[in-house]
Amino acid sequence: MSIESYVKQARFAYYNGHPIIPDEMYDALVERANILETIGSEGDNRFPHIFPMYSLQKVYAGDNNAPDYKRNTVIVTPKLDGAAVALTYVRGKLEQALTRGDGKEGNDITSKMKSLLQFDLPSETDQIVFQITGELVAPSSIPNARNYAAGALNLNSLSEFEQREVYFVAYGVQPYPTDSFAEDLATLREWGFETALCSSYTEFPKDGSVFRVDSNKYFEELGHTSHHPRGAFALKDKPTGVVTKLLDVVWQVGKSGAVSPVAILEPVMIGEATVSRASLHNMAIIEGLGLEIGCHVEVIRAGEIIPQIISRVD
Repeated sequence: MSIESYVKQARFAYYNGHPIIPDEMYDALVERANILETIGSEGDNRFPHIFPMYSLQKVYAGDNNAPDYKRNTVIVTPKLDGAAVALTYVRGKLEQALTRGDGKEGNDITSKMKSLLQFDLPSETDQIVFQITGELVAPSSIPNARNYAAGALNLNSLSEFEQREVYFVAYGVQPYPTDSFAEDLATLREWGFETALCSSYTEFPKDGSVFRVDSNKYFEELGHTSHHPRGAFALKDKPTGVVTKLLDVVWQVGKSGAVSPVAILEPVMIGEATVSRASLHNMAIIEGLGLEIGCHVEVIRAGEIIPQIISRVD
């Protein structure tokens, strides 16, 4: 049954006093159906997620600022480093797959995920629309494995995608089929998915561990901030700096008109990225770090994204 057909059935049930899905899920499906009717095809078109795909709060080892879940059971899973994906199953069939996007909407990648996941859910799921979330990953043996996996979802050719060595590992499902996160993942395993609890996945790149309260009721009671759930967090090692040479300092004008210094660095690999520039923000940082042209500096990628000089190395 297509999303459009399911929406019609849900609408009929609602107006006859027997709603089969929550209002917010119905609204998201209606919006998707309207978009599909308008564009009629897959591509760079964005669709709403049925359930938001929040990012996780980052906690660094040794900082002692992890959330306190009291005596509640916590499940620990590897935080795989790939591309987050949301799958929508209607009547047990994969009807649409979306990238994470901004967490509220994602791009349509349905044909690619259908080619990768060639199985349906069991018959007992027929009355429920499920959103299954997970990570598309590639083996660490492939250079720039994270970019390789994410790039696979941007390919225009389905045949090219099918030649990529990528795998889907599920780490969540909504609405919850059980009262327990661990049991939810066990259910996904029974349905045919590899899950975050199946293995430590040493063959794939990871960027930490995920700590998530096991009780779905407690998880919902804890609620969310505007960015992340309070019932889960990602524990990461503090980034290790890489030493390189400061070649120059130039000045750039930002969108607001503010002028700020930028360090020009001898190119160096940090993680999977080549870094050759780092913002210095203002003269106080330059003076505080004691920076001089030609000195050696320690550089990290703050948040695993933004190049930042953290010290001078004499």
